[in-house]
Amino acid sequence: MKERIEDLVAQAVAALPAAERGAAGELRPEIEHSRDPAHGDFACSIALRLARAARSNPRALAARIVAALPVDPLIERVEIAGPGFINFFVATAAWQQEVARVLAAGADYGRCNDGAARRALVEFVSANPTGPLHVGHGRHAAYGASLASLLAATGWQVEREYYVNDAGRQMDILAASVWLRYLELCGEDCTFPVNGYRGEYLRPIAADLHRHHGAALRRPASAVFAGLPPDEPDGGDRERYIDALIARMRELLGPADCGAVFERALADILADIRDDLAGFGVHFDRWYSERGLASGGAIARALARLREHGHVYAQDGALWFRATAFGDEKDRVVVRENGQSTYFASDIAYHLEKRERGFDLLLDVLGADHHGYVARVRAGLVAMGEPGAALEVRLVQFVALYRGGARVQMSTRSGEFVTLRELRAEVGDDAARFFYVLRSNDQHLDFDLELARARSNDNPVYYVQYAHARVASVLRQAASRDQPFDRAAGLAALDRLIAPAERTLLGELARWPEVLRQAAALRAPHAVVHYLRELATAFHACYNALPFLVDDAALRNARLALIVAVQQVIRNALGLLGVGAPESM
Repeated sequence: MKERIEDLVAQAVAALPAAERGAAGELRPEIEHSRDPAHGDFACSIALRLARAARSNPRALAARIVAALPVDPLIERVEIAGPGFINFFVATAAWQQEVARVLAAGADYGRCNDGAARRALVEFVSANPTGPLHVGHGRHAAYGASLASLLAATGWQVEREYYVNDAGRQMDILAASVWLRYLELCGEDCTFPVNGYRGEYLRPIAADLHRHHGAALRRPASAVFAGLPPDEPDGGDRERYIDALIARMRELLGPADCGAVFERALADILADIRDDLAGFGVHFDRWYSERGLASGGAIARALARLREHGHVYAQDGALWFRATAFGDEKDRVVVRENGQSTYFASDIAYHLEKRERGFDLLLDVLGADHHGYVARVRAGLVAMGEPGAALEVRLVQFVALYRGGARVQMSTRSGEFVTLRELRAEVGDDAARFFYVLRSNDQHLDFDLELARARSNDNPVYYVQYAHARVASVLRQAASRDQPFDRAAGLAALDRLIAPAERTLLGELARWPEVLRQAAALRAPHAVVHYLRELATAFHACYNALPFLVDDAALRNARLALIVAVQQVIRNALGLLGVGAPESM
């Protein structure tokens, strides 16, 4: 309906003389929902925006625009308010017809083809496989999965990808930490490094390593720790200590056995992450290995592109990318003095490889601490001859988890953190998915465990799901009274839906296609949450104001058609958020 009114206003403005349209006459009308029902269903301020260029009084210009509006049977009346706002009152019949459209389209209602013929790769979560997912990762998972679903619902060809950071120093620290736990199982007395991973989750991995290798990887603790630098908790030596410990592990085990420890740690943690996310309803089309960038030649191709375009130079034995020429704050090393490529080289190679796979939109969901990442990776893409606009990064702010009024602290190294799996067990997958997208991704989120568990209308996910279940309950009651819903009869009697509560509910119902389109375009799953709460509020108000199972068969079936349409839209919207739509509660 909003787009229909936009078209009507655009036609009216185009019909005005050029002098009255002014230089700004090509502006697309902005149609907004009226905040006050007394001011109609929609409002347009185009007369105020055109008035100066048209050298006209805005209210007088609004009158001329209204006079030029094409006649539309779905517009009941148009009024001019205030200094020149144009208010549109939509005919009830227009809202009534939406019920038929919902029931005809079913699960496809609201979907569109805005992204048709375009491919999007949504990369999200991508947590380092150094431990279980914690509640912060859960927000990334819920947001990224919902975002991918929104894009797919608006016509994009979407693939979902998890980038596995299985290379680099953090993985070496993990392997050393697992090996020390393994040595403890073998009876060695090990002093655990301050900078190691200390969580209890390492013990099952160490036990798994022991089951597969027995005592073959055992080395005396005296040989492991002899001559290492001091491990000071607050001193600069702790980094030197963990690096020395990693070097000692490689020396004592050799490449093959050291690799066995590494691969076992990676495999077990990655399996846990996969299982956790699958249980959370989050699935990926591809798990992309960082190590595969080198073995597959992506890094070499990226460096070759930079050389080909003349954007690298040698200095101090390293190879540098001239990033400042593309808006970055400083130039970046791509190959170190020792010949090893950098993390940055891997990052730009990974995004080049995404483009090579044919994706138009590279949409990365990253942590809030990745602000600087965007400019340098985009600079790398442009330098390699790719469009910088292809990269879009959405940063997700932190989650503060509260239990009993107290904030729970999290630290992966110390092991003192609440896992996503624990959160899911405590509040349920539906509540977790819903609560994670309550707020915009760029806002901090306070996750209230007590509220998420509550079975009351104060709990937003319960409130919305209860609306869906209430419709199912009404339908069961109708069947038990031998008055089952007659869809054809209901559609034939939609003109009976004229009560104020029905009118309000019809208006909310019809907003879903617009909400879906905007939520996808703005990358804003929280807009779907807000809509669901408003739709549920309108439904519950209608439920409390009017009896649905009346003796008048035509009116009864019309009202049932309306609430079945509401149930369908709730189910469609919840599905995009990965939240279930229960039939009973």
